Amino acid sequence: MLDVTLVVLCAGNSTRFDKSCKKQWLRVQNEPLWLNVTSRLNSFSNFFETIVVSHKDELNYMKNFNDDYIYVEGGNTRQESIKNSLKFVKTKYVMISDVARACIPQIVINELLANKGKAACIVPILDVSDTVIFNKNTINRDEVKLIQTPQLSNTQILNKSLFTNIEFTDESSAIKNIGEEILYIKGDVASKKLTYIEDIKQIPCLKGPSKDFFVGTGFDIHAFEDNKEMFLGGIKLPYDYGFKAHSDGDVLIHSLIDALLGAIGGGDIGEFFPDTDDAYKGIDSKILLEKIVNFIYSVGYEIVNIDLTIIAQKPKINPFKQEIKSSISELLNLPKQFINVKATTAERLGFIGREEGVAVQSIANLKYYNWMEK
Repeated sequence: MLDVTLVVLCAGNSTRFDKSCKKQWLRVQNEPLWLNVTSRLNSFSNFFETIVVSHKDELNYMKNFNDDYIYVEGGNTRQESIKNSLKFVKTKYVMISDVARACIPQIVINELLANKGKAACIVPILDVSDTVIFNKNTINRDEVKLIQTPQLSNTQILNKSLFTNIEFTDESSAIKNIGEEILYIKGDVASKKLTYIEDIKQIPCLKGPSKDFFVGTGFDIHAFEDNKEMFLGGIKLPYDYGFKAHSDGDVLIHSLIDALLGAIGGGDIGEFFPDTDDAYKGIDSKILLEKIVNFIYSVGYEIVNIDLTIIAQKPKINPFKQEIKSSISELLNLPKQFINVKATTAERLGFIGREEGVAVQSIANLKYYNWMEK
């Protein structure tokens, strides 16, 4: 086993990618890009450990995909994410790559490892073939190189180089700043970085997402509470009693959230919004649903259709079904035709039949965001 730890940086917000789906969550068949890239790099060599650096909002979700890696919360910048990851590195050397470089060839990894120890940092670079202008002046392109990742660094020296207020865009720049030696090796055009959506056309190793559909179910039940406003499906109903809950008690939205999370394997509403957290006390459930919908889209899914069943002896639901559909349509940004709302009673049986509360069952169908068609 190598004395090298692999670190894959996946904590970015993909602001330049300009899509609701973050690039690290684009699907390659059934794998998110971050997992596809990390698995691919691991197939090239026997690294001591692999660290995946994740955005804090996605850290727990990432852990659902693979138990072989160490998951670390990233920072606000690439440099902060590297510093966070280095706290978990136990080896003399560390190889750091970016998830945006999806098709790094094995020869680059082999060359990096073959030159291990020959300098404080081993860096793949590319020549520039086009004319280069700097400050409106043409400069000698033979003196200009494009720096790529992954880069192989001495862990101790890299750690030392990052204790500065200067923000560096790669490891070699930080290490060179403290006077340590850098060794440049030949990079590869196949290591093209995925920054903008248009770049996908130049990364041919990526296969499109599978056409599978994913089903999630949700169920929630709430007792009535007197002298409280009633909210159901994001609308206020004209009654002098509502639902007993930590939030506003919108039992339909809570059930729907669980169905959406179920479809993506994302746990349940309590994991995202625990009822022990005062931040959610009395909160408008529409806000919670908005957060979950944004999360679902950011990790690579799209909503296909929703089916909702409200089980209530009281109040009467039929007069409000269309308004509820319109509300859910707006909240999900999904046409009404793909949302179904059903209502039934409990035939006077049990908790609901005694008119003590309401239950809602939800079913959600999702599919992967198809980046090949966008």
